[in-house]
Amino acid sequence: MEDVILVNDKTQYGQDALSLAKDNMILKVDFTDMLKRTSHNRIYSELLVKAVGKKLLCEDTLVLDATAGLGEDAFILASAGLKVKMYERDETIAKLLDDGLKRAALVEELSGIVSRMDLIIADSIAAMEDHRINPDIVYLDPMFPQRNKSGLIKKKFQILQQLESPCDEEDRLLNAALDTDAKKIIIKRPLKGEYLAGVKPSYSLKGRAIRYDCISR
Repeated sequence: MEDVILVNDKTQYGQDALSLAKDNMILKVDFTDMLKRTSHNRIYSELLVKAVGKKLLCEDTLVLDATAGLGEDAFILASAGLKVKMYERDETIAKLLDDGLKRAALVEELSGIVSRMDLIIADSIAAMEDHRINPDIVYLDPMFPQRNKSGLIKKKFQILQQLESPCDEEDRLLNAALDTDAKKIIIKRPLKGEYLAGVKPSYSLKGRAIRYDCISR
């Protein structure tokens, strides 16, 4: 990818942060931005946490986040007490996420949460096909070509999309997830988007802009 510059800047809690400079925007991972959203009083109202379900909402549950990105959804899951194995194949995105995790580990309010998040820089499809991990839940948020977002969120997504192309292996990705022994597969989709690989889920939970398709087994 051209015109990518990794730089150090200051986070709001005073530590150097690895950042991606692109198109007059600085992109970095700073989990302090999510603390209010994931506080004890709010975390269980998160749609993703509801998709996990009460039976699997315990500290022994292991989630395989097959498409980690910048780790925001994994942070939500870890905030609810789950253990999360995050797979990210793009090295630049993985560097940003790894840096965010290391800085968060030094912050009292974040350290317990990120201790439940483990980053693996590798292709999750190959890992699932080779049965390298035996998760209770597989979480899929594959990059897809268009999302109706605006402002900074849209620009952030565009930068990520330049680093990592939209998913062109939907069938293989879902089949690999189905090939695990996971009790549930949760798939993040646009609210009006098609089912991943055309497979109808057991049920869906809908928000204002997205939905979670859940395959229970």
